[in-house]
This record gives sequence, C-alpha cells and structure tokens, in this order.
Amino acid sequence: MDKDIFGEAIKDFYTTTHEEDIIVKAPDFDDDTIPVSYLFRSYSEMPIIEKKALDISYGKILDVGSGAGSHSLFLQNDRKLDVQAIDISVGAIEISKKRGVKNASVQNIYDLKNRQFDTLLFLMNGSGIIGKLDAIDNFFMHIKRILSPGGQLLIDSSDLSYLFTENDGGFWVDTSANYYGEMRYKLSYKNHESDWFDWLYIDYDTLKGAAKTNGFMCELIIEGNHHNYLAKLTAASDTL
Repeated sequence: MDKDIFGEAIKDFYTTTHEEDIIVKAPDFDDDTIPVSYLFRSYSEMPIIEKKALDISYGKILDVGSGAGSHSLFLQNDRKLDVQAIDISVGAIEISKKRGVKNASVQNIYDLKNRQFDTLLFLMNGSGIIGKLDAIDNFFMHIKRILSPGGQLLIDSSDLSYLFTENDGGFWVDTSANYYGEMRYKLSYKNHESDWFDWLYIDYDTLKGAAKTNGFMCELIIEGNHHNYLAKLTAASDTL
C-alpha cells in the first residue's frame, strides 16, 4: 500500500482517541469498517482464536503484521516471552514502541533474513499476506528459512465459501475464475486512500494441501464462530 492508512489511524487514536473508522472497500461487496479501537484491545477483549494462538506461542516469537502491538504486548508483558514485532506500517510501529513493545521494526517479512524463530504468528486473517493462492509456494519457501527446527507457524484465516452458498446448499462459483478466497481491497481513512491490494482468505483443506506439498504438517487447532479457524503448521521432518 502506498499510504500508511493503518499507521495514520493508529496514531490518531493513540494521541487523541479519535474514533473515525477505517473504511474497507472491495469491488464486489459493500464497504466495511474497522474500528481503530479494535486494534488496541486487551487479551480479555480478543476473540477465542487469537487468545488460543497467544496461549500456545512459545520460544522466540515473530509477530507478523503486528499493528498497534496488542499481541506482542501480551506475549512480552504477561507471558514474559521474547517477541519481535514487525509491520510495514511506519505509524503502527511508532505507536507500538510508545505502548511499550521492546522489539518492533518496520519490515516486510519477505525481507527478513539470517534469523529464525520458534513461533511465527500470523493473526487477524494472517493468511492475507500471501496475497494470491499461486504465491503460497513462495510463502512456504520463505517460512522454511526463518522457522527454527521444531518451530511452529500459527496462522488464522476464513473460508469464504459461505458467500457463494445458496439457500438450498448449492455452491456457486465460476470455476474459470480465480480461487474464491482471493480478494482485492482498498483502504481509506479521513482524506487518505490506499491503492488496491491483494488479500488471501484460504479454507483449511486448501491450506492443508498446500502445506503438505511444501513439506509441512497442518493441524486444525480451533474454529471460530464466523467461518474462521486457527491452524498450526510444523515442518514434516520435525514431526518424525
């Protein structure tokens, strides 16, 4: 994204408790909103999927797309774990540091090299960072480089098939089109607007199949109430 929409909103909320929402635009759906206060929630306010992911995180942790730092703060302060927060948003990382995240940096995960982590944390529909389904092999290739032996990847996503299911149970998707979980979004906040960007929602079976192809074991940890789930992935050799 060419403009730091999340960063501007996070800075406003932190400094003035400004309550204007982030607007999410998609070509084929009505506009949606993200309340900025949601990015500042405490552990007790988080949905069960996020709580479970934080509960089972261990070792040296990489919080990818850390936003305002709420997950990192809990892991750092409540669980006393070594956590590195990264985000491409300059504003989000600035506020994360002000909130007390000790290790936070502006960084794209694909630029991260020569470091390994025991837990890779991708939350709040963390599969979105993959962008498109045909990029998933490249994603797993990079994960292999930064995941410690015996480490785990915790990722949540949603199965959007319900958007294409008729009342009679029929599933209507154009089979000649792209994978139904591939979305395009544009964000706006106040007078700022991002470019369009790709975001991937992936159903569990497709994730499991892609993981197996790339040498990972995939385990369904918990399902949420909105067609969402948390999965744990480990390198297949680590499970032997």
